[in-house]
Amino acid sequence: MSIDHAAAIGGSTPDSGCCPPGHAAPYRMTVTTRQSHAEAAALADQCLGAWLKHEGHGEPPPAEPVPPELGPDRTEPALAERLRLADRVLLDRDDGRLPAAVGRPAGHYTRRRLRRPAPQGTAQLSLTVATEHGGPTWVRVETEHLPATTGPSTPSRVPVPDLVHRLLPLLDALDGPAEVRPHPRIVTAAEVDGVIDELCDPTRRLPTVVASVPADLDPAAWTAELLRPLFAGVAGLAVGYVLDASARVAFNIALEYHTVYGGAVRTYLPEVDPASRRDALRHLVLPRYRIEDEPRRAAALLAREPRRLAARAPLPEPLARVPELRVRPADRRPVLPRPAAEPLPARLSTGQRTAGQPSEARRTAHRVWRREPQPGPARRGGERPWSLSSRLCLPGEPSAPGSFTELLCRMGEFPLLSFTGDEKETLALENRTGNWVKLTWEGLTALQEYAAAAVHGSAGGDFKQWCERAAENGSRFPPRKAVRGESRTVCTHTKMRRERMFAVPDSVDPSGRAFMGAHLRIGGGRTAPRLHYLDDCSGSGRIYVGYIGMHLTNTMTN
Repeated sequence: MSIDHAAAIGGSTPDSGCCPPGHAAPYRMTVTTRQSHAEAAALADQCLGAWLKHEGHGEPPPAEPVPPELGPDRTEPALAERLRLADRVLLDRDDGRLPAAVGRPAGHYTRRRLRRPAPQGTAQLSLTVATEHGGPTWVRVETEHLPATTGPSTPSRVPVPDLVHRLLPLLDALDGPAEVRPHPRIVTAAEVDGVIDELCDPTRRLPTVVASVPADLDPAAWTAELLRPLFAGVAGLAVGYVLDASARVAFNIALEYHTVYGGAVRTYLPEVDPASRRDALRHLVLPRYRIEDEPRRAAALLAREPRRLAARAPLPEPLARVPELRVRPADRRPVLPRPAAEPLPARLSTGQRTAGQPSEARRTAHRVWRREPQPGPARRGGERPWSLSSRLCLPGEPSAPGSFTELLCRMGEFPLLSFTGDEKETLALENRTGNWVKLTWEGLTALQEYAAAAVHGSAGGDFKQWCERAAENGSRFPPRKAVRGESRTVCTHTKMRRERMFAVPDSVDPSGRAFMGAHLRIGGGRTAPRLHYLDDCSGSGRIYVGYIGMHLTNTMTN
């Protein structure tokens, strides 16, 4: 049966049945490794630290040694250590002994759990290493989206985490006798018997995906151009092979009911029965025309069955014995009570706050921050209300502003952005250079396009990641000018950090202020102007621009 036919029978969504409605299907990799528990845990920490550093977070310090009270006689589970890597970025780490189980040997586990803000909720990554004495070392990586509230739908599936691509080449991962690699391996006729033995091995848990190569094409070129992108969605979820010309002949002779040829790709589920014609119907075929004509849909179809199996497979006993994660009470972040009424925000530059109506709900606050006209008191001295909607802009304006005065006038063109800063700081950039206006406008345009994708769960990462893979026809803001956060020196320096605290609605932060370390470089040079913003697409569904002006104080400007 072809994968297209199976998808039509099973439903239109690639992952239907794998997760509750409205939830993104999780990613779950479960493999064994030839390495010892200590080696696998150290490698996991090394890869996790490198990935966090790449994402703009500080590399975590070495894990604390297991205290003496975790000796053989301890019965209570260990408590996890919690590290705050950034605002709303939490890393929990624990190590301990597996709880006793009847008929099972003693064992040990190491676990890391990372939580980060994501559109409409929280992205959670869990990495667990578990070993029973005398048994193999099991490694599990799971990523899932934890929705905050009901709202716009989340992505249909959580993508393969970058951590998996870093970990697999070093882990010596196994599924039964088969090696689990991040990319498919080309096999020759001499290796076909080994592949067939793996297909029939009763200890196999993962699907095996076997690709054929058209007779007139080079296997290496076909693999690099089409198969590696096709297999990217099953990294860690399946074992991949590519048959060269001689291997294809030998393979199809040995498996007359389970053949694959002509550039097609076939997914072999566990427990293959080579002698059964009926069994062949279980192992779906992805035809060549689908791979060439619709590569993205083909990749989604190929990942469907491995994802489904990974989501439903029972945990191996060592991983099933890992206790529920519990954080040390002293490490837990205190929960700040929400005020009963959320007053409307006021301009921070005057040091005053404008009181809102106590009966207004969060929706009203959002309307105000979208710069829609709202009834309420204006600022003292007859000045206009803080909302920029009171500015009158003439129709027929050019596609990009010619000055910062015009740019501020047209901020209302970005419905998902709210400018909360001091306009004087922005207007001070006037007449410096026209390129600054252009770059600022391009940055705001890119932030608006990113926010539109993020609130619907399709941004695929933060703003910098979105810039790196922005659609060709979309706004292209240079990724090198998008900075995720400030340096450790700035974040820990009282004065420098205070300079980067800007106004936000009370619904975002009860204090009415938030640290905006993320920024865009406006112009060249390390002391060029900056645009500081807070990405709250996962909360209020908006981005708050708190500052557009000259470079704030840092080690280069002080």
